Amino acid sequence: MMRKKNYFAGPSVLPIEVLEEMRDNIVDYEGNGLSIIEASHRGGMFEEMYDSCLSTFRELLNIPEDYDVYFLGGGATLQFTMIPTNFLVKGKVADYAKTGTWSNKACSDAQKLGDVNVFFDNKAENYTTLPDPKSVKPSDNSAYLYLCANETIGGIEWKDFPDTGDVPLIADMSSDILSRPVDVKKFGMIYGGVQKNLGPAGATFIIMRKDMLERRNPNLTAYMDYALHAKEKGLYNTPPVFSIWGVKLVLEWIKRNGGVEGMDKNADLKSGLIYSVIDSSDFWRSPVDKRYRSRMNIVFRLPSEELEAKFVKEASAEGMLGLKGHRSVGGLRASLYNALPYEDVVALKDFMKEFERKNG
Repeated sequence: MMRKKNYFAGPSVLPIEVLEEMRDNIVDYEGNGLSIIEASHRGGMFEEMYDSCLSTFRELLNIPEDYDVYFLGGGATLQFTMIPTNFLVKGKVADYAKTGTWSNKACSDAQKLGDVNVFFDNKAENYTTLPDPKSVKPSDNSAYLYLCANETIGGIEWKDFPDTGDVPLIADMSSDILSRPVDVKKFGMIYGGVQKNLGPAGATFIIMRKDMLERRNPNLTAYMDYALHAKEKGLYNTPPVFSIWGVKLVLEWIKRNGGVEGMDKNADLKSGLIYSVIDSSDFWRSPVDKRYRSRMNIVFRLPSEELEAKFVKEASAEGMLGLKGHRSVGGLRASLYNALPYEDVVALKDFMKEFERKNG
């Protein structure tokens, strides 16, 4: 089979080795006589797989022992509600940065549940820049400070994070998790949907410092209560088994390929190829502040929408998929997640240069 080149923002590219391993084990999981997606999540095959997944996650991200790690369903979007439901208690305010689509949605949900202070809103500049992390300070009565580490749609990424002192820092890392080393100890909570950089759609990872649970609203329904999920290791109800299995295999693939440091180096190399084309002439344009350009999601424009449509059509004919920008912002976007082969980025770079030669 001739594989397409996959630049979709999510669900997104997976390592071919992981897909092949899933194919080979989907019917008879490691010789157990049934599939992992048929097995009970109460013990046996599943728990062995799950524990291995969590252990590798901890190892790769160097997650301290005083943090819980588990998976939930509902996507990252459910966390937009769960976070303020648990932590935005009466008499407190939550600090939010509005830096693009996903942080804006999280902020909007929180505003329906309690008092919110928007400490940064870049709407006037179409969410193309970020504040200096050193300038960010939480409110005096802040319950937590929230940000989206990488805005998938806007192509903008925090390169460093604020020091929030005793106020918990909460970050959505759906689209850049394990693309770079992160000091987990700076955060009260890190979470994200796995379908962009970790595995098949369906699961959301939760990394939470244990003492966060002491700050939560005690009057919660079962599924909305992080304390219950922490106690049950994310297995209070039937987990998204297939997705978690895929994450386990991707984590093992990352470990075999240099770990987080290896992914970080590759992200620099791959994104550098595309940004070098964008910056080489006036034919291409990146709307994002150079200081905060995402390495995972590169957004760019051409001189006209007609040329952009032609670019997408001709790229598709060459087997390059997912290069159309999000419907809410238009333009073009190339997602260069960990699993995207370097050769596919080279191919995109060469195609862009040839497209400019013919149309510039």
